[in-house]
Amino acid sequence: MTRVAAVDIGTNSCRLLIADVGGDGRPATVDRRLTITRLGQGVDGSGRLAPEAVARVLTAVAGYAAAWQQAGATTVGIVATSATRDAANGTDLTDALARIAGVRPRVLTGDEEARMSFRGATGWLADRQGPIAVVDIGGGSTEVILGDTQPSAATSRQIGSVRLTERVLTDDPATPAQIAAAADVVDAELDAVAAEVDPARAAVLVGVAGTATTLAALDAGLDAYTDGAVHGRTIARDALSTLTGRLLAMPAADIAGLGPVQAGREDVLAAGALILDRLVQRFGFDGVLISERDILDGLAMELGGAG
Repeated sequence: MTRVAAVDIGTNSCRLLIADVGGDGRPATVDRRLTITRLGQGVDGSGRLAPEAVARVLTAVAGYAAAWQQAGATTVGIVATSATRDAANGTDLTDALARIAGVRPRVLTGDEEARMSFRGATGWLADRQGPIAVVDIGGGSTEVILGDTQPSAATSRQIGSVRLTERVLTDDPATPAQIAAAADVVDAELDAVAAEVDPARAAVLVGVAGTATTLAALDAGLDAYTDGAVHGRTIARDALSTLTGRLLAMPAADIAGLGPVQAGREDVLAAGALILDRLVQRFGFDGVLISERDILDGLAMELGGAG
């Protein structure tokens, strides 16, 4: 049994998983934490990480380092995704994190991010028959992966909840014209997804990460988000479309008042919902199966020496 600490530096949030990984390669959660840091603030327009965004990430990871040290984690891994790999000054962040955490982050390519997400998301679906499609909607990019026990095709598209909001859905709430334009942007990216991955071949669509889990909590009518409460829940296609339309019509302040929505996600949740809704509709899925296991779990498995 190996106690590991896995950290994901995303475009909208930083997350920590401390887990024990045994001989079966499956991580047993000791602690999970999430901090909204909005590292991707303005990156789509400026091409650079903002100093205040970097500072928020460093503060979060310093707290995580104290947590994994107290928990006795012996192996630590940090990965960074879309915002860091897209920014011209991404090495400023990785250098600072190496000093603070004692571990140099690994900046994943889109393909590496997709494959690690697939591994984490599907570990609990070993008995399911037929191909599985996994969608990971982040702040800066969206990964779509197809496979059975292992991924067979994957793509990373440069559209996520933060990027789509900053680029197109600029009013609060977005205007009908902006919503139509955003749908066109998403649909163009889904054309590329269809050519590279063909998710329609899958028997089930699995949604991971904050957009999907928050939408599931709203669909379930939860007063607050609780770990484990939506894992394995399915959001039906029509329910997802209704929820997406509702969120797009709401100002961010009202979305912030919805119990399961974590502070810092309220202004980009509608964009993430639109991406997921268009994908479900485009590829004919009956809904989306929610997994709280994702890239963090995939990293933990790797750190634990799972083959």
